[in-house]
Amino acid sequence: MRTAICERLGVEFPLFAFSHCRDVVAAVTNAGGFGVLGAIAYTPEQLDTELTWIDEQVGGRPYGVDVLVPGKVDASALDGGARLAESIPERHRDFVTHLLSKYGVSGPAPVARASADELGRRVTAAGATGLVEVALKHPIGLIASALGPPPPEMVAGARAAGVPVAALVGTVEHARRQVAAGADLIVAQGTEAGGHTGEISTMVLVPQVVDAVAPVPVLAAGGIASGRQMAAAMALGAQGVWCGSVWLTTEEAETAPAVKRKLLAASSLDTVRSRSRTGKPARQLRSAWTEEWDAGQESPGPLGMPLQMLVAETAMQRIGQAAERGEPGAVELANYFVGQVVGQLDRVRPAREVVYEMVSEFGDAVERLARLSR
Repeated sequence: MRTAICERLGVEFPLFAFSHCRDVVAAVTNAGGFGVLGAIAYTPEQLDTELTWIDEQVGGRPYGVDVLVPGKVDASALDGGARLAESIPERHRDFVTHLLSKYGVSGPAPVARASADELGRRVTAAGATGLVEVALKHPIGLIASALGPPPPEMVAGARAAGVPVAALVGTVEHARRQVAAGADLIVAQGTEAGGHTGEISTMVLVPQVVDAVAPVPVLAAGGIASGRQMAAAMALGAQGVWCGSVWLTTEEAETAPAVKRKLLAASSLDTVRSRSRTGKPARQLRSAWTEEWDAGQESPGPLGMPLQMLVAETAMQRIGQAAERGEPGAVELANYFVGQVVGQLDRVRPAREVVYEMVSEFGDAVERLARLSR
């Protein structure tokens, strides 16, 4: 399986695996795909440690790093002198306390502290700079901007290091803006995908983006967890696929056990686009958390990014711990970002096996289509 993007990046299969887990990134890369580590979970120092570990594991094989730099954030995140946690309204703090009490989650209500402030500022152009600088000191083969056009500093740094820049988009207009900002590779992500998505389906979005930005290469994302879906994406004009949800139930994934069990039991109807985790529409597993924030009578409504991230992630730490203790209310609240392909995730497998199965099924699908034209 060879496409222009394979030649450019030096990979065997044009199968890109986004994950916050270094073990998944290394496993997919070593299996011939291209692992991409999500950097938002790490401080610059932690990211350096993670990438050093990956470097040791992959033996020179190419992998990438993804940073989150939205075009619009809450104004409080841009004020370097203010503590972000202090910008969270009291009614939102009270609502979290109420939810934890209503669902019987033991322990005190979480409080956003300095570490949470640091997390919030990582999703600004200024805050992401440190992550980008660390990433470019490692032998990465790609750096991606997950929200908004890549900042000029990111593009300039990547150019100097000889590293291509990728950007995720949900509309044709976004794709054009990303290319104008310096993106070398576009990931057209349909609404089926987990995490931050738009409203256009992958089947509709990919061919439009391919035509709009040619000859810039395009990867397809959203609703892709099998070789048949990979073949469909390539038929639409994509040079490869970008997958995230399929790795959440692999052996290597750091997905919390309680959440992994919910993912394995879920159907494709059990996801929702909600602002309840980050402040921007992000597809995730439907749970009591999303229901209470989006439709609950007492909900104050989600805050903007990154304040809602601080509210949600500090609460989810407490919820996750309680869910692992078997507290039923915490299990109801627990969720994670995942796409509609969650309905296909019915067993735990090694990431390497997922890669090989997808590639094999891709070959079968292409052969089946070839027979139709004989």
